[in-house]
Amino acid sequence: MARTSPAKFVRQVRGEISRITWATRKDTLTSTITVLIMVVIASLFFFAADSIISILIQWLFGIFSF
Repeated sequence: MARTSPAKFVRQVRGEISRITWATRKDTLTSTITVLIMVVIASLFFFAADSIISILIQWLFGIFSF
């Protein structure tokens, strides 16, 4: 493996960073809002599924308890 001097490494990193296409503020905001909405929807779905399964299990144990 070839060794690179720290100065050359820093120059290469700066060159790579200048080629990056950064997201615009609008794109970042849109993506953030979309993710937050999806997290809320997923949370509500899993809460509802967990509640329904819990009720069904309690009902089943109620039937089979002596």
